[in-house]
Amino acid sequence: MTEHFDILEILLVEDSPADAELTLRALRKANIGNHILWLQDGQEAVDFLFQEGQYAHAHTHRPRLVLLDMKLPKLSGIDVLRRIKNDPERRSIPVVMLTSSNEERDIVEAYQLGVNSYLVKPVEFQTLGEQVGRAGLYWLLANRTPH
Repeated sequence: MTEHFDILEILLVEDSPADAELTLRALRKANIGNHILWLQDGQEAVDFLFQEGQYAHAHTHRPRLVLLDMKLPKLSGIDVLRRIKNDPERRSIPVVMLTSSNEERDIVEAYQLGVNSYLVKPVEFQTLGEQVGRAGLYWLLANRTPH
């Protein structure tokens, strides 16, 4: 059976259901909650983006934005970022690291690998919502990327 992912605005890669729900709610509140795919581990994200594994025969569409947690099961967010930015066909996809890590070494490594933005998740839902909403609006509406 072949699956179709015809329209995909945002690929959210987040292992915490609570954080994913907060992020999805914030995006909906900013009126950019349509066409989002939520995946819960790094390997599944790579499989989706590169049409490997369970997505080998799926017709996946390139997301306009990847919101990527750093600490993920199976394959870390850093490893997912490395795969995206080392691939000539995918490196122009904007990747926003949305993580709880405020460690300087994590920030430096993410930028060295080509992350487009690094956002530390705030503790309060309202602040998270505002931050995610602004990021989504910027990357989907204001920013221009090659098609």
